Amino acid sequence: MILNWLSFLIQEPAVPVMLPDSVQKAKFAETVDKLMHLDIEQALSNLVSQTMWILVKILVALAIYFIGRWIVRRVVRLLDLALEKRNVDVSLRSFARNTVQAVFVIILLMIVVQTLGVNVTSLIAIFSAATLAIGMALSGTAQNFAGGVMILVMKPYRVGDFISAQGQSGTVREIKLFSTVITTVDNRTIYIPNNLISTAIIDNYSTAELRRVDWTVNISYGDDIEAVRACILAQLDDDERVLKDPAAEVRITTLAESAVTLTVRAWVKNADYWDVFFRYNEKFYTQLPDKGGHFPFPQMDVHVKNE
Repeated sequence: MILNWLSFLIQEPAVPVMLPDSVQKAKFAETVDKLMHLDIEQALSNLVSQTMWILVKILVALAIYFIGRWIVRRVVRLLDLALEKRNVDVSLRSFARNTVQAVFVIILLMIVVQTLGVNVTSLIAIFSAATLAIGMALSGTAQNFAGGVMILVMKPYRVGDFISAQGQSGTVREIKLFSTVITTVDNRTIYIPNNLISTAIIDNYSTAELRRVDWTVNISYGDDIEAVRACILAQLDDDERVLKDPAAEVRITTLAESAVTLTVRAWVKNADYWDVFFRYNEKFYTQLPDKGGHFPFPQMDVHVKNE
């Protein structure tokens, strides 16, 4: 039974996947022949020779892999430097780097497999069929890749922009092949699929140089509106971060049940937005009471009528 099995191994397969070298194949056939004629000594000698040859091929394949991986890193690095010198957008550089690296890694793996003696042509045919099946199952992945291309072409945001999309807000750190990486203000890393974010409503806070800061201030009925307005405008006018043109303004927007609602608007540079917003929330709270502005609580007047 063993001899029949060994004879079967040297037969030419219908669709070869592993093709030994011609010399290696001849020696393997000779080994089987020696075993069939009970020439054990010669058969063992051939087996040792075959084992050594296989080990050499494995070592060569490993050497090609590690050297090739080093070359791929160097090529990707040189590409990144070339794009940087040409002032290519950071988002496009990141996408191109990831794409080129993926292509070179696939080529390197094919070379390593070829070195091991695998029939690459048959492997590509099998890989193509598998890719078709996997592609149908993972159509969303292809859509994410297409979404990444659309983002780079349309440029709704770039690396470094602060955006809000898909219920998440943060600074864009990287645009990958299939996802966009953002870092939130509390230093969480969020991965949003490119397919979703490319078709979503994106609020980009970084495209404009100036932003308007809005505050809502409630004061009591009977307070001196002009005194409160003058106090607020004086505070804003003393701050160099607040632009004088367009000028800040204070308007009455709502006459609510328990308060008069004022809307305060001022223009600042994009980078100063949050500092100014939080600073004047505090200043309005601490300084308006001294100027006759009172912050009312919800209240209800109840009238009791005795019959």
